[in-house]
Amino acid sequence: MQSNKITLNQFFKYFKEALSGKEQDFTSGSIRRAVFMLSIPMILEMLMESVFAIVDIMYVSKVSVNAVATIGLTESVVTLIYAVAIGLSMAATAVVARRIGEKDVKGAGEATVQVLFLGIVISIIISTIGIFYSKEILALMGAEPDLIAEGSGYTKVLLGGNITIMLLFLINAIFRGAGNASVAMWTLILSNGLNIILDPMFIFGFGPIPAYGVEGAAIATTIGRGTAVVFQLIILFYGYSTIKLKLKDLVIRVKVMLNLIKVSLGGIGQFLIGTSSWVFLMRIMSEFGSEVLAGYTIAIRVMLFTLMPAWGMSNAAATLVGQNLGAKKPDRAEASVWKTGRYNGIFMAIVSVIYLAFAPQIITLFNSTPEVVKYGSMCLRIIAAGYVFYGYGMTVIQSFNGAGDTKTPTYINFICFWIFQLPFAYVIAITLEYGPVGVFWAITLAEILIAVIGILWFKRGKWKTVKV
Repeated sequence: MQSNKITLNQFFKYFKEALSGKEQDFTSGSIRRAVFMLSIPMILEMLMESVFAIVDIMYVSKVSVNAVATIGLTESVVTLIYAVAIGLSMAATAVVARRIGEKDVKGAGEATVQVLFLGIVISIIISTIGIFYSKEILALMGAEPDLIAEGSGYTKVLLGGNITIMLLFLINAIFRGAGNASVAMWTLILSNGLNIILDPMFIFGFGPIPAYGVEGAAIATTIGRGTAVVFQLIILFYGYSTIKLKLKDLVIRVKVMLNLIKVSLGGIGQFLIGTSSWVFLMRIMSEFGSEVLAGYTIAIRVMLFTLMPAWGMSNAAATLVGQNLGAKKPDRAEASVWKTGRYNGIFMAIVSVIYLAFAPQIITLFNSTPEVVKYGSMCLRIIAAGYVFYGYGMTVIQSFNGAGDTKTPTYINFICFWIFQLPFAYVIAITLEYGPVGVFWAITLAEILIAVIGILWFKRGKWKTVKV
């Protein structure tokens, strides 16, 4: 009994430390404690992101089925465009974590500045495209004319103000690489907390604020995340993060920037493959009408509620790999991955049981239209069937990225998404006329394949020798 009490006391002690933002050394001591200390803030960070995704879709679903479908189509395009930013953030986490493991805080700061410069340039390009071509983007995705008329404002605002999402994403990746996961967590709590408050105000109207409909969701997102970016910059320049910047540090360092671009190329290719596959799947789903598309979109948002925490745990593995390789401890890095993968697998197994048992009830919380519920619950159940594999797969893939080996996941994604998933989805859903179920099974089987190939490749150990 006393032993359990001590364990519980330790849990709360570690939990408090994990949220405190204190600098931690993850290259020595208990691996289990290191996984816990990094995972807790990262899980809470991603959980907050998924809570916002759920709340956002609940508000928007009260507007119209087209509004929900608009978000689905727009976000599939946004993720395609952000592939560049995601690849860059992976490089930032890998390089910053390696420098911190080497005790080179100055080098980590130099990498941070170059990441900010690159992110700003990318966001300006995306803004230009989004502002002037929002209607064309939705039309390209197969949206019907009435959907384009109702939803183009959402697309224009979200893409036009993407610098807020871009910098929020990149700076949090830097904080994670430095081991300051709690700073990233509090930043996202601020961002999404504001989004949740502002969402109904701008969607339905409040006082002098008119009802913008689905466009209001994009306005709320831009304001909320923009405020969080200001908070991030204050911490970077004046706060208590491991990396502290000064105005004199804001100079372009070509060598550092080229190294970041080199490391990010694999990540860019990796996510371009994955997200372009997602776009094509959305395009296939649009063939079956707005109600099926809405059910699919709601199911994906619901799954994000649990995939995000699992992703947070995977990010913890990436940081541990990067820092321990920097400290010349490859065996400790590998052990961290297997422990994190096991915890992730257990978590996902529990979630899959809940989704399999209560899928229709969950979808009905968001929309009670029979076709939406039918296909949303079908999607939820089929994809949840592979959740345990997702847990291991995303942990291993993120560990490659944390080591700076972004090319290996690119090859894996190419095989699993382009060679297998897309042809399978098209043939089953369109050619053989099985409909949306073909897309759902394509997603599940591809993710299982990623886990199997990723684990086999990881065991070869070549990631331990990557230089960044």
